[in-house]
Amino acid sequence: MTSTAAFLRSSLLMLGLGTLLLIGIVGYSLWLVQANRAYSDETASLRRVRSSIVGLLTTLQDAETGQRGYLLAREASYLDPYNKATADLPARWKALQDNLGPRPDYAAGLAELKIAIDGKMAELENSVGLTRQGRYDEAFALLSTDAGLRLMDRIREILSGYLEKTDDNLRELVAKQLSAADTLQWVTIGGAVAILVVVGGAILVIFQHVRDLSRAREEVMALNFGLEERVNERTQDLIRANQEIQRFAYIVTHDLRAPLVNIMGFLSELDTAIKAVSAYVMADERTPSEDEIREARLAVTEDLPEAMSFIRSSTKKMDALINAILKISRDGRRKLQPERIDLKALLEASAATVQHQLAEQGGEASIAAGYITGIVSDRFSLEQIFGNLFDNAVKYRMPGRPLKLNVDIRPDGPRRIRIDVRDNGRGIGQQDLERIFELFRRAGEQDQQGEGIGLAHVRSLIRNLGGDVTVESELGKGSTFILSLPTDLTKVFRSMDP
Repeated sequence: MTSTAAFLRSSLLMLGLGTLLLIGIVGYSLWLVQANRAYSDETASLRRVRSSIVGLLTTLQDAETGQRGYLLAREASYLDPYNKATADLPARWKALQDNLGPRPDYAAGLAELKIAIDGKMAELENSVGLTRQGRYDEAFALLSTDAGLRLMDRIREILSGYLEKTDDNLRELVAKQLSAADTLQWVTIGGAVAILVVVGGAILVIFQHVRDLSRAREEVMALNFGLEERVNERTQDLIRANQEIQRFAYIVTHDLRAPLVNIMGFLSELDTAIKAVSAYVMADERTPSEDEIREARLAVTEDLPEAMSFIRSSTKKMDALINAILKISRDGRRKLQPERIDLKALLEASAATVQHQLAEQGGEASIAAGYITGIVSDRFSLEQIFGNLFDNAVKYRMPGRPLKLNVDIRPDGPRRIRIDVRDNGRGIGQQDLERIFELFRRAGEQDQQGEGIGLAHVRSLIRNLGGDVTVESELGKGSTFILSLPTDLTKVFRSMDP
Protein backbone atom coordinates (compact mmCIF):
# COMPACT_ATOMS: atom_id res chain seq x y z
CA MET A 1 0.00 0.00 0.00
CA THR A 2 2.89 2.35 0.82
CA SER A 3 4.47 1.63 -2.59
CA THR A 4 1.16 2.26 -4.36
CA ALA A 5 0.62 5.53 -2.49
CA ALA A 6 4.15 6.66 -3.34
CA PHE A 7 3.54 5.70 -6.98
CA LEU A 8 0.29 7.66 -7.11
CA ARG A 9 1.88 10.69 -5.44
CA SER A 10 4.82 10.60 -7.84
CA SER A 11 2.55 10.10 -10.85
CA LEU A 12 0.27 12.96 -9.84
CA LEU A 13 3.28 15.19 -9.17
CA MET A 14 4.64 14.48 -12.65
CA LEU A 15 1.25 14.95 -14.28
CA GLY A 16 0.61 18.14 -12.31
CA LEU A 17 3.99 19.54 -13.31
CA GLY A 18 3.36 18.62 -16.94
CA THR A 19 -0.07 20.27 -16.83
CA LEU A 20 1.36 23.49 -15.37
CA LEU A 21 4.08 23.56 -18.02
CA LEU A 22 1.52 23.00 -20.77
CA ILE A 23 -0.76 25.74 -19.46
CA GLY A 24 2.21 28.12 -19.29
CA ILE A 25 3.32 27.27 -22.83
CA VAL A 26 -0.19 27.61 -24.26
CA GLY A 27 -0.88 30.89 -22.46
CA TYR A 28 2.42 32.51 -23.39
CA SER A 29 2.21 31.21 -26.98
CA LEU A 30 -1.28 32.70 -27.40
CA TRP A 31 -0.05 36.02 -26.01
CA LEU A 32 2.86 36.03 -28.47
CA VAL A 33 0.53 35.16 -31.35
CA GLN A 34 -1.75 38.09 -30.47
CA ALA A 35 1.25 40.40 -30.18
CA ASN A 36 2.58 39.21 -33.54
CA ARG A 37 -0.81 39.81 -35.16
CA ALA A 38 -0.86 43.34 -33.76
CA TYR A 39 2.67 43.94 -35.07
CA SER A 40 1.63 42.68 -38.54
CA ASP A 41 -1.44 44.95 -38.62
CA GLU A 42 0.64 47.98 -37.59
CA THR A 43 3.29 47.11 -40.18
CA ALA A 44 0.69 46.99 -42.95
CA SER A 45 -0.74 50.31 -41.77
CA LEU A 46 2.71 51.96 -41.77
CA ARG A 47 3.36 50.61 -45.27
CA ARG A 48 0.21 52.39 -46.42
CA VAL A 49 1.35 55.57 -44.66
CA ARG A 50 4.72 55.39 -46.38
CA SER A 51 3.16 54.75 -49.78
CA SER A 52 0.84 57.77 -49.43
CA ILE A 53 3.74 60.04 -48.41
CA VAL A 54 5.94 58.95 -51.32
CA GLY A 55 2.97 59.16 -53.72
CA LEU A 56 2.19 62.76 -52.75
CA LEU A 57 5.83 63.85 -52.95
CA THR A 58 6.27 62.21 -56.35
CA THR A 59 3.11 63.88 -57.68
CA LEU A 60 4.30 67.34 -56.61
CA GLN A 61 7.72 66.73 -58.13
CA ASP A 62 6.10 65.65 -61.41
CA ALA A 63 3.98 68.81 -61.44
CA GLU A 64 7.06 70.99 -60.88
CA THR A 65 9.02 69.11 -63.57
CA GLY A 66 6.22 69.60 -66.12
CA GLN A 67 5.95 73.32 -65.28
CA ARG A 68 9.67 73.96 -65.68
CA GLY A 69 9.83 72.00 -68.95
CA TYR A 70 6.94 74.00 -70.38
CA LEU A 71 8.45 77.32 -69.33
CA LEU A 72 11.76 76.43 -71.00
CA ALA A 73 10.53 74.66 -74.16
CA ARG A 74 7.17 76.48 -74.53
CA GLU A 75 5.62 73.35 -76.05
CA ALA A 76 2.32 71.93 -74.82
CA SER A 77 3.66 68.35 -74.77
CA TYR A 78 5.88 69.27 -71.81
CA LEU A 79 2.75 69.91 -69.76
CA ASP A 80 1.72 66.24 -69.72
CA PRO A 81 3.43 65.48 -66.36
CA TYR A 82 1.99 68.69 -64.90
CA ASN A 83 -1.55 67.92 -66.10
CA LYS A 84 -1.41 64.32 -64.82
CA ALA A 85 0.00 65.40 -61.47
CA THR A 86 -2.68 68.09 -61.12
CA ALA A 87 -5.39 65.49 -61.78
CA ASP A 88 -3.88 62.96 -59.34
CA LEU A 89 -3.15 65.42 -56.52
CA PRO A 90 -6.63 65.41 -54.83
CA ALA A 91 -6.61 61.61 -54.56
CA ARG A 92 -3.02 61.62 -53.28
CA TRP A 93 -3.86 64.23 -50.66
CA LYS A 94 -6.98 62.33 -49.52
CA ALA A 95 -4.96 59.10 -49.20
CA LEU A 96 -2.41 60.94 -47.05
CA GLN A 97 -5.13 62.44 -44.86
CA ASP A 98 -6.86 59.06 -44.41
CA ASN A 99 -3.62 57.37 -43.39
CA LEU A 100 -2.21 60.14 -41.17
CA GLY A 101 -5.45 61.47 -39.69
CA PRO A 102 -5.79 58.79 -36.97
CA ARG A 103 -2.14 59.30 -35.95
CA PRO A 104 -1.70 62.38 -33.69
CA ASP A 105 2.08 62.45 -34.11
CA TYR A 106 1.61 62.94 -37.87
CA ALA A 107 -1.64 64.89 -38.03
CA ALA A 108 -0.21 67.99 -36.33
CA GLY A 109 1.75 68.96 -39.46
CA LEU A 110 -1.02 68.34 -42.01
CA ALA A 111 -2.42 71.90 -41.83
CA GLU A 112 0.96 73.49 -42.57
CA LEU A 113 1.58 70.95 -45.33
CA LYS A 114 -1.77 71.75 -46.93
CA ILE A 115 -0.97 75.47 -46.97
CA ALA A 116 2.44 74.85 -48.55
CA ILE A 117 0.97 72.54 -51.23
CA ASP A 118 -1.81 75.01 -52.08
CA GLY A 119 0.75 77.81 -52.35
CA LYS A 120 3.04 75.71 -54.55
CA MET A 121 0.23 74.61 -56.85
CA ALA A 122 -0.98 78.21 -57.13
CA GLU A 123 2.56 79.34 -58.10
CA LEU A 124 2.76 76.54 -60.70
CA GLU A 125 -0.67 77.39 -62.10
CA ASN A 126 0.15 81.13 -62.38
CA SER A 127 3.45 80.52 -64.20
CA VAL A 128 1.86 78.05 -66.60
CA GLY A 129 -1.03 80.45 -67.25
CA LEU A 130 1.33 83.36 -68.01
CA THR A 131 3.36 81.16 -70.37
CA ARG A 132 0.21 80.10 -72.23
CA GLN A 133 -0.65 83.79 -72.72
CA GLY A 134 2.84 84.47 -74.12
CA ARG A 135 3.84 86.59 -71.14
CA TYR A 136 7.16 84.83 -70.74
CA ASP A 137 8.99 87.60 -68.93
CA GLU A 138 6.32 87.74 -66.23
CA ALA A 139 6.41 83.94 -65.92
CA PHE A 140 10.18 83.90 -65.44
CA ALA A 141 9.95 86.83 -63.06
CA LEU A 142 7.46 84.84 -60.96
CA LEU A 143 9.79 81.86 -61.03
CA SER A 144 12.83 83.95 -60.06
CA THR A 145 11.22 85.13 -56.80
CA ASP A 146 12.17 81.74 -55.20
CA ALA A 147 8.80 81.69 -53.42
CA GLY A 148 7.93 78.40 -55.12
CA LEU A 149 11.35 76.99 -54.23
CA ARG A 150 10.85 77.81 -50.56
CA LEU A 151 7.41 76.24 -50.61
CA MET A 152 8.74 73.09 -52.26
CA ASP A 153 11.63 72.89 -49.80
CA ARG A 154 9.16 73.11 -46.90
CA ILE A 155 6.98 70.41 -48.47
CA ARG A 156 10.01 68.14 -48.87
CA GLU A 157 11.07 68.85 -45.29
CA ILE A 158 7.66 67.90 -43.84
CA LEU A 159 7.25 64.80 -46.00
CA SER A 160 10.85 63.71 -45.39
CA GLY A 161 10.22 63.99 -41.65
CA TYR A 162 7.14 61.81 -42.07
CA LEU A 163 9.15 59.27 -44.07
CA GLU A 164 11.95 59.16 -41.51
CA LYS A 165 9.49 58.66 -38.66
CA THR A 166 7.65 55.93 -40.61
CA ASP A 167 10.86 54.09 -41.47
CA ASP A 168 11.99 54.21 -37.83
CA ASN A 169 8.64 52.77 -36.74
CA LEU A 170 8.85 50.04 -39.39
CA ARG A 171 12.33 49.02 -38.31
CA GLU A 172 11.21 48.90 -34.69
CA LEU A 173 8.15 46.76 -35.56
CA VAL A 174 10.20 44.32 -37.61
CA ALA A 175 12.63 43.94 -34.71
CA LYS A 176 9.70 43.26 -32.36
CA GLN A 177 8.22 40.69 -34.75
CA LEU A 178 11.50 38.85 -35.07
CA SER A 179 11.99 38.96 -31.31
CA ALA A 180 8.46 37.61 -30.71
CA ALA A 181 8.99 34.80 -33.22
CA ASP A 182 12.32 33.85 -31.63
CA THR A 183 10.79 33.96 -28.15
CA LEU A 184 7.86 31.77 -29.25
CA GLN A 185 10.23 29.27 -30.78
CA TRP A 186 12.46 29.04 -27.72
CA VAL A 187 9.53 28.95 -25.30
CA THR A 188 7.96 26.08 -27.22
CA ILE A 189 11.25 24.20 -27.56
CA GLY A 190 12.04 24.72 -23.88
CA GLY A 191 8.54 23.68 -22.88
CA ALA A 192 8.68 20.62 -25.10
CA VAL A 193 12.00 19.59 -23.56
CA ALA A 194 10.61 20.17 -20.06
CA ILE A 195 7.50 18.10 -20.80
CA LEU A 196 9.62 15.31 -22.24
CA VAL A 197 11.67 15.38 -19.03
CA VAL A 198 8.46 15.19 -16.99
CA VAL A 199 7.18 12.30 -19.13
CA GLY A 200 10.55 10.58 -18.75
CA GLY A 201 10.33 11.03 -14.98
CA ALA A 202 6.80 9.59 -15.00
CA ILE A 203 7.98 6.58 -16.99
CA LEU A 204 10.88 6.10 -14.55
CA VAL A 205 8.44 6.19 -11.62
CA ILE A 206 6.20 3.68 -13.40
CA PHE A 207 9.01 1.24 -14.07
CA GLN A 208 10.28 1.63 -10.51
CA HIS A 209 6.79 0.78 -9.37
CA VAL A 210 6.76 -2.25 -11.68
CA ARG A 211 10.06 -3.34 -10.14
CA ASP A 212 8.65 -2.88 -6.65
CA LEU A 213 5.59 -4.91 -7.57
CA SER A 214 7.78 -7.70 -8.89
CA ARG A 215 9.77 -7.74 -5.66
CA ALA A 216 6.56 -7.77 -3.64
CA ARG A 217 5.29 -10.73 -5.65
CA GLU A 218 8.48 -12.68 -4.91
CA GLU A 219 8.20 -11.90 -1.20
CA VAL A 220 4.58 -13.05 -1.11
CA MET A 221 5.44 -16.30 -2.85
CA ALA A 222 8.27 -16.94 -0.33
CA LEU A 223 6.11 -16.18 2.71
CA ASN A 224 3.03 -18.09 1.53
CA PHE A 225 4.59 -21.01 -0.30
CA GLY A 226 2.07 -23.42 1.20
CA LEU A 227 -0.94 -21.34 0.20
CA GLU A 228 -0.89 -22.20 -3.48
CA GLU A 229 -4.29 -20.81 -4.37
CA ARG A 230 -3.59 -17.44 -2.76
CA VAL A 231 -0.17 -17.20 -4.37
CA ASN A 232 -1.66 -17.89 -7.81
CA GLU A 233 -4.29 -15.20 -7.32
CA ARG A 234 -1.75 -12.60 -6.25
CA THR A 235 0.57 -13.55 -9.12
CA GLN A 236 -2.18 -13.08 -11.68
CA ASP A 237 -3.04 -9.69 -10.18
CA LEU A 238 0.56 -8.56 -10.37
CA ILE A 239 0.98 -9.75 -13.96
CA ARG A 240 -2.14 -7.90 -14.97
CA ALA A 241 -0.98 -4.77 -13.16
CA ASN A 242 2.42 -4.98 -14.88
CA GLN A 243 0.78 -5.30 -18.29
CA GLU A 244 -1.53 -2.35 -17.64
CA ILE A 245 1.31 -0.17 -16.40
CA GLN A 246 3.41 -1.04 -19.47
CA ARG A 247 0.49 -0.23 -21.75
CA PHE A 248 -0.07 2.98 -19.82
CA ALA A 249 3.61 3.93 -20.21
CA TYR A 250 3.46 3.28 -23.95
CA ILE A 251 0.29 5.33 -24.39
CA VAL A 252 1.71 8.25 -22.40
CA THR A 253 4.96 8.33 -24.40
CA HIS A 254 3.30 7.77 -27.78
CA ASP A 255 0.17 9.93 -27.55
CA LEU A 256 1.85 12.86 -25.78
CA ARG A 257 4.85 12.86 -28.13
CA ALA A 258 2.76 13.18 -31.32
CA PRO A 259 1.46 16.74 -30.58
CA LEU A 260 4.99 17.84 -29.64
CA VAL A 261 6.32 16.65 -32.99
CA ASN A 262 3.53 18.62 -34.73
CA ILE A 263 4.40 21.77 -32.77
CA MET A 264 8.10 21.51 -33.69
CA GLY A 265 7.28 20.98 -37.37
CA PHE A 266 4.99 23.98 -37.63
CA LEU A 267 7.43 26.17 -35.76
CA SER A 268 9.81 25.63 -38.67
CA GLU A 269 7.05 26.72 -41.09
CA LEU A 270 6.40 29.76 -38.87
CA ASP A 271 10.08 30.73 -39.04
CA THR A 272 10.06 30.44 -42.85
CA ALA A 273 6.90 32.57 -43.10
CA ILE A 274 8.39 35.29 -40.88
CA LYS A 275 11.45 35.50 -43.14
CA ALA A 276 9.21 36.03 -46.18
CA VAL A 277 7.28 38.82 -44.42
CA SER A 278 10.53 40.43 -43.22
CA ALA A 279 11.94 40.47 -46.76
CA TYR A 280 8.86 42.35 -47.93
CA VAL A 281 8.69 44.79 -45.01
CA MET A 282 12.41 45.71 -45.07
CA ALA A 283 12.43 46.64 -48.76
CA ASP A 284 12.73 50.35 -47.81
CA GLU A 285 14.80 51.78 -50.65
CA ARG A 286 13.42 49.63 -53.42
CA THR A 287 10.15 48.25 -54.67
CA PRO A 288 9.69 44.65 -53.48
CA SER A 289 9.85 42.09 -56.24
CA GLU A 290 6.74 40.23 -57.31
CA ASP A 291 8.14 37.04 -55.73
CA GLU A 292 8.71 38.84 -52.40
CA ILE A 293 5.21 40.31 -52.46
CA ARG A 294 3.66 36.95 -53.38
CA GLU A 295 5.62 35.10 -50.67
CA ALA A 296 4.78 37.72 -48.04
CA ARG A 297 1.07 37.62 -48.87
CA LEU A 298 1.13 33.82 -48.88
CA ALA A 299 2.86 33.83 -45.48
CA VAL A 300 0.37 36.28 -43.92
CA THR A 301 -2.81 34.77 -45.41
CA GLU A 302 -1.97 31.07 -45.35
CA ASP A 303 1.31 29.95 -43.74
CA LEU A 304 1.13 31.92 -40.48
CA PRO A 305 -2.59 31.20 -39.75
CA GLU A 306 -2.09 27.53 -40.66
CA ALA A 307 0.95 27.16 -38.39
CA MET A 308 -0.82 28.90 -35.49
CA SER A 309 -3.92 26.73 -36.00
CA PHE A 310 -1.95 23.48 -35.90
CA ILE A 311 0.07 24.60 -32.86
CA ARG A 312 -3.15 25.46 -31.01
CA SER A 313 -4.83 22.16 -31.97
CA SER A 314 -1.74 20.17 -30.87
CA THR A 315 -1.56 21.90 -27.49
CA LYS A 316 -5.31 21.39 -26.98
CA LYS A 317 -4.89 17.70 -27.78
CA MET A 318 -2.07 17.42 -25.22
CA ASP A 319 -4.25 19.13 -22.64
CA ALA A 320 -7.12 16.70 -23.33
CA LEU A 321 -4.79 13.69 -23.04
CA ILE A 322 -3.32 14.88 -19.73
CA ASN A 323 -6.80 15.55 -18.30
CA ALA A 324 -7.90 12.05 -19.33
CA ILE A 325 -4.85 10.49 -17.64
CA LEU A 326 -5.55 12.51 -14.49
CA LYS A 327 -9.12 11.24 -14.47
CA ILE A 328 -7.96 7.61 -14.61
CA SER A 329 -5.30 8.31 -11.96
CA ARG A 330 -7.91 9.65 -9.55
CA ASP A 331 -9.71 6.27 -9.62
CA GLY A 332 -6.81 4.62 -7.83
CA ARG A 333 -6.45 7.21 -5.07
CA ARG A 334 -10.09 7.82 -4.17
CA LYS A 335 -10.95 6.17 -0.86
CA LEU A 336 -13.69 3.56 -1.34
CA GLN A 337 -16.69 3.69 1.00
CA PRO A 338 -18.35 0.26 1.19
CA GLU A 339 -22.07 0.29 2.09
CA ARG A 340 -25.03 -2.02 1.61
CA ILE A 341 -26.61 -1.32 -1.76
CA ASP A 342 -29.86 -2.48 -3.37
CA LEU A 343 -28.30 -3.37 -6.71
CA LYS A 344 -31.57 -3.56 -8.63
CA ALA A 345 -32.65 -0.11 -7.41
CA LEU A 346 -29.25 1.33 -8.34
CA LEU A 347 -29.49 -0.16 -11.86
CA GLU A 348 -33.03 1.14 -12.30
CA ALA A 349 -31.89 4.64 -11.29
CA SER A 350 -29.00 4.48 -13.78
CA ALA A 351 -31.31 3.26 -16.56
CA ALA A 352 -33.71 6.12 -15.81
CA THR A 353 -31.03 8.63 -16.85
CA VAL A 354 -31.19 7.35 -20.45
CA GLN A 355 -34.91 6.50 -20.48
CA HIS A 356 -35.92 9.60 -22.46
CA GLN A 357 -33.36 8.73 -25.16
CA LEU A 358 -34.68 5.17 -25.31
CA ALA A 359 -38.27 6.38 -25.53
CA GLU A 360 -37.47 8.70 -28.44
CA GLN A 361 -36.29 5.70 -30.49
CA GLY A 362 -39.00 3.31 -29.33
CA GLY A 363 -36.48 1.37 -27.20
CA GLU A 364 -36.73 -0.06 -23.70
CA ALA A 365 -34.63 -1.27 -20.77
CA SER A 366 -35.29 -4.29 -18.55
CA ILE A 367 -33.52 -5.45 -15.36
CA ALA A 368 -33.73 -9.04 -14.05
CA ALA A 369 -32.25 -9.41 -10.55
CA GLY A 370 -33.53 -12.85 -9.48
CA TYR A 371 -33.33 -13.38 -5.71
CA ILE A 372 -30.22 -11.19 -5.22
CA THR A 373 -31.28 -8.22 -3.11
CA GLY A 374 -28.13 -6.41 -2.12
CA ILE A 375 -24.34 -6.24 -2.03
CA VAL A 376 -21.73 -4.34 -0.01
CA SER A 377 -19.70 -2.10 -2.31
CA ASP A 378 -18.85 1.50 -3.21
CA ARG A 379 -21.98 3.26 -4.52
CA PHE A 380 -20.21 6.06 -6.40
CA SER A 381 -18.02 3.62 -8.36
CA LEU A 382 -21.02 1.46 -9.33
CA GLU A 383 -22.98 4.51 -10.50
CA GLN A 384 -20.04 5.57 -12.66
CA ILE A 385 -19.65 2.04 -14.12
CA PHE A 386 -23.29 1.53 -15.11
CA GLY A 387 -23.72 5.14 -16.21
CA ASN A 388 -20.85 4.72 -18.69
CA LEU A 389 -22.15 1.38 -19.99
CA PHE A 390 -25.71 2.67 -20.49
CA ASP A 391 -24.50 5.88 -22.17
CA ASN A 392 -22.33 3.81 -24.55
CA ALA A 393 -25.28 1.58 -25.42
CA VAL A 394 -27.37 4.63 -26.37
CA LYS A 395 -24.51 6.32 -28.20
CA TYR A 396 -23.64 3.29 -30.34
CA ARG A 397 -27.13 1.98 -31.08
CA MET A 398 -27.88 0.58 -34.53
CA PRO A 399 -29.54 3.25 -36.70
CA GLY A 400 -33.08 2.35 -37.66
CA ARG A 401 -33.45 -0.29 -34.92
CA PRO A 402 -35.04 0.43 -31.50
CA LEU A 403 -32.51 -0.13 -28.73
CA LYS A 404 -33.17 -3.03 -26.38
CA LEU A 405 -31.13 -2.81 -23.18
CA ASN A 406 -31.26 -5.87 -20.88
CA VAL A 407 -29.49 -6.32 -17.53
CA ASP A 408 -29.30 -9.75 -15.90
CA ILE A 409 -27.92 -10.37 -12.37
CA ARG A 410 -27.00 -13.87 -11.12
CA PRO A 411 -24.50 -15.62 -8.82
CA ASP A 412 -20.97 -16.20 -10.08
CA GLY A 413 -19.40 -18.59 -7.59
CA PRO A 414 -18.75 -18.15 -3.85
CA ARG A 415 -19.32 -14.55 -2.66
CA ARG A 416 -19.42 -13.15 -6.20
CA ILE A 417 -22.11 -12.00 -8.61
CA ARG A 418 -22.23 -11.61 -12.39
CA ILE A 419 -23.99 -8.75 -14.14
CA ASP A 420 -24.62 -8.99 -17.89
CA VAL A 421 -25.41 -5.70 -19.67
CA ARG A 422 -26.73 -6.65 -23.12
CA ASP A 423 -27.77 -4.41 -26.03
CA ASN A 424 -28.74 -4.90 -29.68
CA GLY A 425 -26.57 -2.06 -31.00
CA ARG A 426 -23.83 -1.94 -33.63
CA GLY A 427 -21.62 -4.54 -32.01
CA ILE A 428 -17.82 -4.71 -31.88
CA GLY A 429 -15.40 -6.55 -34.17
CA GLN A 430 -13.56 -9.53 -32.70
CA GLN A 431 -10.19 -7.82 -33.17
CA ASP A 432 -11.32 -4.90 -30.98
CA LEU A 433 -12.86 -6.75 -28.00
CA GLU A 434 -9.86 -6.07 -25.76
CA ARG A 435 -8.73 -2.85 -27.44
CA ILE A 436 -11.87 -0.95 -26.37
CA PHE A 437 -10.76 -1.12 -22.71
CA GLU A 438 -7.43 0.59 -23.43
CA LEU A 439 -6.97 4.29 -22.71
CA PHE A 440 -7.51 6.60 -25.75
CA ARG A 441 -8.47 3.63 -27.96
CA ARG A 442 -11.78 3.43 -29.84
CA ALA A 443 -13.18 0.83 -32.19
CA GLY A 444 -15.45 0.87 -35.24
CA GLU A 445 -16.75 3.93 -37.07
CA GLN A 446 -15.71 7.17 -35.31
CA ASP A 447 -18.94 9.16 -35.78
CA GLN A 448 -19.49 10.01 -32.10
CA GLN A 449 -17.63 12.49 -29.93
CA GLY A 450 -15.32 11.07 -27.27
CA GLU A 451 -11.72 10.71 -26.12
CA GLY A 452 -11.66 6.92 -25.77
CA ILE A 453 -11.58 6.86 -21.95
CA GLY A 454 -15.10 5.67 -21.01
CA LEU A 455 -14.50 1.92 -21.01
CA ALA A 456 -10.96 2.33 -19.66
CA HIS A 457 -12.59 4.23 -16.80
CA VAL A 458 -15.10 1.39 -16.30
CA ARG A 459 -12.37 -1.25 -16.12
CA SER A 460 -10.30 0.88 -13.73
CA LEU A 461 -13.29 1.40 -11.42
CA ILE A 462 -14.45 -2.21 -11.36
CA ARG A 463 -10.95 -3.55 -10.71
CA ASN A 464 -10.68 -1.16 -7.77
CA LEU A 465 -13.76 -2.95 -6.44
CA GLY A 466 -12.06 -6.36 -6.74
CA GLY A 467 -13.92 -7.25 -9.94
CA ASP A 468 -13.40 -7.37 -13.68
CA VAL A 469 -15.21 -6.70 -16.96
CA THR A 470 -15.11 -8.45 -20.33
CA VAL A 471 -17.21 -8.19 -23.48
CA GLU A 472 -18.77 -10.53 -26.01
CA SER A 473 -20.00 -9.02 -29.24
CA GLU A 474 -20.84 -9.55 -32.90
CA LEU A 475 -20.94 -6.80 -35.50
CA GLY A 476 -24.46 -5.76 -36.40
CA LYS A 477 -26.10 -7.79 -33.62
CA GLY A 478 -25.07 -6.14 -30.35
CA SER A 479 -22.77 -6.53 -27.35
CA THR A 480 -22.83 -8.05 -23.87
CA PHE A 481 -20.62 -6.58 -21.17
CA ILE A 482 -19.98 -9.15 -18.43
CA LEU A 483 -19.15 -7.72 -14.99
CA SER A 484 -17.91 -9.85 -12.10
CA LEU A 485 -18.04 -8.35 -8.60
CA PRO A 486 -17.58 -9.53 -4.99
CA THR A 487 -20.76 -9.44 -2.93
CA ASP A 488 -18.88 -7.92 0.02
CA LEU A 489 -16.11 -5.43 -0.69
CA THR A 490 -14.93 -5.37 2.96
CA LYS A 491 -14.00 -9.05 2.78
CA VAL A 492 -12.04 -8.47 -0.38
CA PHE A 493 -9.98 -5.80 1.39
CA ARG A 494 -9.22 -8.16 4.29
CA SER A 495 -8.21 -11.03 1.98
CA MET A 496 -5.77 -8.74 0.17
CA ASP A 497 -3.93 -7.76 3.38
CA PRO A 498 -0.47 -9.42 3.63
